[in-house]
Amino acid sequence: MYFTIGFTAACAVGAYLVSGGWLLLLAAIALVGFACGILFKNKAAKAVVIVLLGAAVSFSWFFLIDVCYLTPARDLDGQVIEASVEISDYSYDTDYGVAADGNLKISGNTYRIRIYLYQDCVLAPGDRVSGDLRLRYTAAGGVDATTYHQGKGIFLLGYFKEDARVHPAEEVPLQYFPAVLRRIITNILDKIFPQDTLGFARALLLGDSSLLSYEDSAQLSVSGIRHIIAVSGLHVSILYAVMFALIGYRRILTPVVGFSMLVMFAALAGFTPSVVRACIMQGMMLLSMVVRKEYDAPTALSFSVLVMLAVNPLTVTSVSFQLSVGCMVGILAFSERISGFLLHRTKLGPAKGKSLKARLTRTFVGSVSVTLSAMVITTPLSALYFGTVSLIGIVTNLLTLSVVTVLFCGIMAACVAGAIWMPLGNGIAWLASWLARYVLLISKWMASFPLAAVYVRSVYVLIWLVMCYAVTGVYLLLKGKKPGILAGCLVAGLCVAVGFSWLEPRLDDYRMTVLDVGQGQCILLQADGKHYVVDCGGDNSLDAADLAVHTLLSQGVTRLDGLILTHYDLDHAGGADELLSRIPTERVYLPDLDDAGFERDLLMAKWSEKIEWILPEENRVLENGKITLHCGKAGGADSESGLCILFQPENCDILITGDRSAAGERALLQQTDLPDLEVLVIGHHGSRSSTCLELLYETKPEVAVISVGRDNHYGHPSQQVLSRLELLGCQILRTDILGDIVIRG
Repeated sequence: MYFTIGFTAACAVGAYLVSGGWLLLLAAIALVGFACGILFKNKAAKAVVIVLLGAAVSFSWFFLIDVCYLTPARDLDGQVIEASVEISDYSYDTDYGVAADGNLKISGNTYRIRIYLYQDCVLAPGDRVSGDLRLRYTAAGGVDATTYHQGKGIFLLGYFKEDARVHPAEEVPLQYFPAVLRRIITNILDKIFPQDTLGFARALLLGDSSLLSYEDSAQLSVSGIRHIIAVSGLHVSILYAVMFALIGYRRILTPVVGFSMLVMFAALAGFTPSVVRACIMQGMMLLSMVVRKEYDAPTALSFSVLVMLAVNPLTVTSVSFQLSVGCMVGILAFSERISGFLLHRTKLGPAKGKSLKARLTRTFVGSVSVTLSAMVITTPLSALYFGTVSLIGIVTNLLTLSVVTVLFCGIMAACVAGAIWMPLGNGIAWLASWLARYVLLISKWMASFPLAAVYVRSVYVLIWLVMCYAVTGVYLLLKGKKPGILAGCLVAGLCVAVGFSWLEPRLDDYRMTVLDVGQGQCILLQADGKHYVVDCGGDNSLDAADLAVHTLLSQGVTRLDGLILTHYDLDHAGGADELLSRIPTERVYLPDLDDAGFERDLLMAKWSEKIEWILPEENRVLENGKITLHCGKAGGADSESGLCILFQPENCDILITGDRSAAGERALLQQTDLPDLEVLVIGHHGSRSSTCLELLYETKPEVAVISVGRDNHYGHPSQQVLSRLELLGCQILRTDILGDIVIRG
């Protein structure tokens, strides 16, 4: 365990902080510390020595992998090469074609790669795709920012030219059989489960959340049970319980079936870090039974971590890895203490025996202690990566986890039955669907409670979260501990944090928040108690919607007065549906464009009964009198005729022009008398074709705000636009540099 602590810490240093020769230098320092430490004989010194030894080995191993394996991939970053990629899994659709994972042999190494084709085709395991391939390195040291792919062992992304050639495989290689089996299981699920529960069934069994709706996913997260659809220890333990129920323990049969089942299940789930960790630990438990040795959970956890990091040190950057390992660390460190406290200090009564009261007590104590202990470690990670801290997760877990166990077994049974006789599979799936609906309904109800979750978009909530750990740390050091006082302090701190989060924005006369959504736009306008969102899109539409939702909810805003879309490009409107699903509104203002595309039709079809749709044909002043929509038409692309928004709180004039280019801006000047501006939100993310001199001379903006993505491939903002703004003496604020931009008065 101590060796793994040092090994993991060194991997984290190599992944996030240093590389190259620095790794060897740190390995040498760790070895020197190890050599000095062995002179001491006390227990603490021995632990430190083993930690240093693990760090020294890790730094050296990381250096070898970096030199021999990562550097050749890094050298390919940005290059276009003639290549042939063997597909290892089935393709899936993207906005511009298809994507698939595969293997690329180059420079004497074989790399896992995710390829993107601008073609409408279906790729299967064993197929080959060849042609000119532009490569992107996913880890640190590349031209672009790092991506999450490195944690999955995918170090290259590949973009084929449009003339790429697809060579279908005559037969599927044996190593890709799990992908074929996963497709078979998926097809069976698609046939036997109703549409309203299909996405949840696929997510629970295989970890495939592609069909899970945004609303269901968000509700699972807010209610604190999203972990049930991340295949991990819960699923593996259920699988093993089923195996032992069917065959019991037999010295030869059980290990053969058990180890085979672990490998196959990990492969079906895509060898994600969470399932690999769980399978290795379960395999260690099975091995301990075979060799008749005691099973030690901390040792098993350490071994699983060591194996994963030895294969790929950058696994340490995976969110799945961090949450899975953190969850287990919390359970091993705190679960027994919490359960002991609940049984002996809260007078719940004895938990032994077969009486109903004893069983209910065991269920309650087990659920609460495991959930609380896991949250000790995973809460900061959830706040960091997802921006959400669920406050109601303990109750939701208590109401659903036992049902999830039965549901998981039901889904497996339905698949097996469906493979044998489809009507039988349909019947079992029909029954299992009612359990799935129960879990989703509980999740929806729990998520609808006020303060079911808080969001670290609020700095006050972030301060409260840090305070919770600081206060708890001090509490653990005290003698004569009184849990009621600790709980009171934490609840009081939460009330203060939420109070400030809700009050502080309302102290401003007006506020404009330009959210950092990457290459896109999402702006929050607030004045006189009214809340409007202008556009909702970005590099990732779901992330843009989450960012807007978390910002609004952290301020206590649960309903919008209006959503305004300047036009229908995905980087401006792609997250509108998801935003409306979580923050309802009375009205949506849309531009009346000749070619609105499918985005408007989808929105209006889904929300037609709940929302008033307004397509203004002339300039319109909204109800608070401080927002004016300018809808004058211009020639050219539809974005030229997109809505422009003039926000005029007291002593401040702000103009938002969407993606209008110079032609659209000139048309706006001809159709409308614009005032001198305090703030201009630069059009089209700083494209050189927008923000013409005529607009700048006419409006004389003091501050220019640019919503733009970091290292975007469009070259935004262009140097021409920056030069024009500097010529007029504008103060330039950019989201790619500053993050969120808030202008208030």
